[in-house]
Amino acid sequence: MFWLFYPETLLLLLPALLLAIYASYKVRSIYAKYLQVPTQRRVTAARVAEEILARAGVHGVKLEGTTRPLGDHYDPRSKTLRLSAPNSVSVAAVGVAAHEAGHALQHAQGYAPLALRSAVVPVASFGSQLAFPLFFIGLIFRADTLLNVGIILFAAAVLFTLITLPVEFNASRRAVAALGQSGLVTREELGAVKEVLTAAALTYVAAAAMAIMQLLSMFLIANRRR
Repeated sequence: MFWLFYPETLLLLLPALLLAIYASYKVRSIYAKYLQVPTQRRVTAARVAEEILARAGVHGVKLEGTTRPLGDHYDPRSKTLRLSAPNSVSVAAVGVAAHEAGHALQHAQGYAPLALRSAVVPVASFGSQLAFPLFFIGLIFRADTLLNVGIILFAAAVLFTLITLPVEFNASRRAVAALGQSGLVTREELGAVKEVLTAAALTYVAAAAMAIMQLLSMFLIANRRR
C-alpha cells in the first residue's frame, strides 16, 4: 500500500491498527469463552430473538441460520435475522441474538441512525472499492482531481463507520434491556451478555478509528504531493 512510502502516515495508522488487532482478539476470546457457558433457562438463541420481537409487537421478521462464524446480522431489506448459532443455549449466542433482535426493533420503530446507515451503504461500498485505486493513480500521475475524488469517496466510507457506532450501541442497549425484562437470563448471565456485547462494540470503535486515520493519512499524502 502507498502508506509504506510515507513513514509519518504509518505512525498515524499504528495505534488504530493495534486497537483493531486487540478488538478482534477480545471479541473472539470473549465469545469463545461464553459460547461454552449455557444459560440456566436453556432457551435457544433463536427462541430468545423470537421472544424479544414478540414482546415488542414486531412481526414478519424471518429467522435464518448462517454458516459464517460471527456472521450474525439483521438485514432490513428483507427483514431477515441471521444467526450463526440459532440452536445454541449459550450466553454468547443468546446475547448476540438479542443484539440482532435489537436491530430488528430499530427497523420496526424507525430508528433514524439505522435508516441513515442503510441509505449510506451503497455510497460507502462504492467509495471503499474505488477510493484507493483512484487515489493511487492520482499519486502516480500527480492528478489532483483523482486525489480529491479518492478522498471524497473514502470519506463516504468513513461516514458509514461513524454512523454505525450509535446504531450498534443502541442495539446492545435494547438487547440488555429486553433480556432483563424478559427473565430469559439471570442477573449474572446478563452481566456476561454485557461483556460479550461490549467486546463486540470495541470492534466497531476500532474500525471507525482505523478509517479516520486512513482518511487523515490520505489528506497528508495528497498535500505532500501537491
